[in-house]
Amino acid sequence: MITKGKLYLIPTRLGDNAPLEVLPISVKKIIEMVDDYIVENEKTARRFIKKVSSSKSQPSLKIHLLNKFTQESELPSYLDACLEGKPVGLLSEAGCPGVADPGADIVKIAHEKDIQVVPLVGPSSILLALMSSGMNGQSFTFNGYLPIDKGERKSTLKKLERISFDNNQAQIFIETPYRNNKMLEDICSVLQPNTRLCVACDITLPTEYIKTKSIKDWKHNKEDFHKRPAIFIIQKD
Repeated sequence: MITKGKLYLIPTRLGDNAPLEVLPISVKKIIEMVDDYIVENEKTARRFIKKVSSSKSQPSLKIHLLNKFTQESELPSYLDACLEGKPVGLLSEAGCPGVADPGADIVKIAHEKDIQVVPLVGPSSILLALMSSGMNGQSFTFNGYLPIDKGERKSTLKKLERISFDNNQAQIFIETPYRNNKMLEDICSVLQPNTRLCVACDITLPTEYIKTKSIKDWKHNKEDFHKRPAIFIIQKD
């Protein structure tokens, strides 16, 4: 009977810094061992693998794409290598696979097929932002993207503020980077002056910016967050 290969959840950088500045050596060891990968973007995945292990043979890599164009019916076959006894790597575009990332679908299938899932240590922008925010790390909710429609977004912000106050809970969300400044404007226009807001931007990069201030103080903000990856956290005490 063939022993099944493992599914390794391989984290990546949050920006363009040297991989081993933010990733442990164990990630390099796994990448040197694995030839089958499930990725969002083949070009960036190959570039990352080469950065981590320059001696890794690129022609030997087998790449399966997991993005918005991937048919759900294709996903189970991506783990065929594991059933043949070989390891497979699930690689995120930024941060940790399966967290705010389509890789969760693959992990679900791995459990259904009784394939061992091995998460590797790496940077999660969500957890790093929460750690450095000074907000409630015992009770929090990650809400993903808020509605694009301005009216719906403002209504959602008020709802999250109310939930935060009622439950003493930090509320975490993200925005497409080119809409960050507009998001900050909307936050400041609808939330209470004493509600706290953390903006954690360019996490782990040389340009890292993490500040928690009241909405009243944020209204005087001069920082430009346009096209910079950011996490927003609010909490009303």
